[in-house]
Amino acid sequence: MSDLQINSVLAQIRSLSTQVHGVANNVSSLNPAALKAQQAEPGSFASVLKDGVAQVNQAQQHAGALANAFERGTPGVELSDVMLDMQKANVSFRALAEVRNRFVNAYQEIMNMPI
Repeated sequence: MSDLQINSVLAQIRSLSTQVHGVANNVSSLNPAALKAQQAEPGSFASVLKDGVAQVNQAQQHAGALANAFERGTPGVELSDVMLDMQKANVSFRALAEVRNRFVNAYQEIMNMPI
């Protein structure tokens, strides 16, 4: 995988991280009514996370479909394209798994805090 593609994935992760930190910083200054309004916004944390999972799923489905087309011998489907899409899907899945692991660790830290 080229450095450009890796940098692109890292930039997307950093962008999501910035959005998450911005939401977390704004939550403390909101009243409950404003918090409910923010959760309904399309740019909310839940929608960002849902969109990220959907993008990973779409990448995996596209890579699988391309691999199936190559196995069937569909003209115009090159092995290099299949391998590239499979690696893109793999990297995006690993990034999603790492985000999930960090959320689980943060949740466990919060649950272990003394009251």
